[in-house]
Amino acid sequence: MKLLTLTVPCYNSEAYMSKCIDSLLVGGDDVEIIIVDDGSTDGTARIADQYQTLNPNIVRVIHKENGGHGSAVNTGIANATGQFFKVVDSDDWLRESSYKKVLEKLRELSGGAPQLDMMICNYVYNKEGEERHKVMQYRGALPTDRLFTWDEVGHFRKGHYILMHSVIFRTKLLRECGLQLPEHCFYVDNIYVFDPLPYVRSMYYMDINLYYYYIGRSDQSVNQKVMIGRLDQQIRVNRLMIDYFTDRDNQARINAHRACRNYMYNYLEIITTISSVLALVSNTKENLQKKDELWKYLKEKDYILYMKLRWGIFGVAMNTHNRGARKLTVEAYKIVRHFFNFN
Repeated sequence: MKLLTLTVPCYNSEAYMSKCIDSLLVGGDDVEIIIVDDGSTDGTARIADQYQTLNPNIVRVIHKENGGHGSAVNTGIANATGQFFKVVDSDDWLRESSYKKVLEKLRELSGGAPQLDMMICNYVYNKEGEERHKVMQYRGALPTDRLFTWDEVGHFRKGHYILMHSVIFRTKLLRECGLQLPEHCFYVDNIYVFDPLPYVRSMYYMDINLYYYYIGRSDQSVNQKVMIGRLDQQIRVNRLMIDYFTDRDNQARINAHRACRNYMYNYLEIITTISSVLALVSNTKENLQKKDELWKYLKEKDYILYMKLRWGIFGVAMNTHNRGARKLTVEAYKIVRHFFNFN
């Protein structure tokens, strides 16, 4: 069994995927790199196959029909042989020195008791044109360099959460929780770092900059105009998160640890804020109606949760039209920008 599976979803990635894969090959025989060619129409498949030919003990290529980012991640999870699992998008990369330290720590913790469920590391917004890049780290919110549980998790400030770039999961945990990301949909990484959390018992935070998250392409999913154009998909993810959080079968696990429930509530709040802010920024009748329908959906699903979100600071800002609310909306938008670092 490999120590770590790294899944690289690729769709028409020929221009930048080599930098990503080269950074992962440094892991050597401890790692398995699964390149998922998600129905690419450029040279992605050829490049992926070349990597597999040159590195047959490390690289495995899976060619499939286009199903979107979530479908590619699902494929990676289903085919992973590593004890741990990480997604690295094809335009991003890992820092070599940090990567080696992570592998060393995973090797140390592998097979131990309690078993490690989730490792967290820092990630860097590698934004095009900026000399200094913002680092997202978790000092103060999480204990450092030791195993810990939800009971020891501290306070996360608004707009500062554990994202896909931050995490390495135990592979079996992802399968045990039944994680299945929707196909043909963007922003499913929010589900990836949401649904498994009630199953997580043991965590480890390494205060090192591991993941470099590239921001700069005009067609990128975190481009503000692109996000507004894909508001339907953002709201689809938002609704699925509401479904998961309010499902009776999930309540026992979610409520087992107060810190876990509070964190998931706060994450759901920021995702709902993002959906609403994007609708308000677009200021079209159609998108404003979608915002109202989202809040109606939440109300019908769980009235208590709706009231809590509705009368929270962001809920008030999203659902009223007076001058004070407009100021709150501006503040909410700043947090959304902080969360995504729009390009």
